[in-house]
Amino acid sequence: MSEEQSTAGAAEPGDVAAEAVADRLRDRISRGELPPGLPLRDAALAAELGVSRNTLREAVRLLVHEGLAVHRLYKGAAVKRLDVGDVHDIYAARRCFELRAVEESVYASEEALAALEERISAQEAAARAGRWNEVSTWSLDFHRAVVRLLGSRRLDRFFDTIVAQLRLAFAEVPRQPEFQMQWVPRDREVCDLLRTGRRAEAADALRRYLDDSERAVVDMVRAAAARRET
Repeated sequence: MSEEQSTAGAAEPGDVAAEAVADRLRDRISRGELPPGLPLRDAALAAELGVSRNTLREAVRLLVHEGLAVHRLYKGAAVKRLDVGDVHDIYAARRCFELRAVEESVYASEEALAALEERISAQEAAARAGRWNEVSTWSLDFHRAVVRLLGSRRLDRFFDTIVAQLRLAFAEVPRQPEFQMQWVPRDREVCDLLRTGRRAEAADALRRYLDDSERAVVDMVRAAAARRET
């Protein structure tokens, strides 16, 4: 095989840099640091991240492709605001990933199951301290850990985008304590059922959780859209 052939499928340095920047921006969205509607200004963000404006633009293009950002005519890019259709689509994906992960948890390692407990314990500690942004972050990370029970890095990466999109929906919550507190014991319930091997009960609890969460998030997104129109 020639050198040209062996490197034909390799990523260009610029592509790698843009993907790394997109990873950093996606992570910040997942942590609630970049809220919906925030302009993603080339010069400011590129300087903050220590990259070229071209690299930043390519990273934003990747986020647009993932449904995390939008290009606005004459205004540039901004973090996306989700609509009701987006929410329904996200929860359809969550059911496919998370419920299948519960089924496959019979094959999960003890280390993977212990990761569930670590995240729930951190979530509960954040709730006791009233750190509601952290409560949301740990809850989402718990559901990431559920999907990791499938043992697929490709699925993990895809679900990272789902988590970031979810965080954009949660940003519309007007009263974080009331919203976040209701999910803490329900995350704990799913965790305990999984760790004790009660998969059918865990699947039922998770299905109810996702149904209730979807209804709540849809209501919030609708209410936020109505507020912006008034």
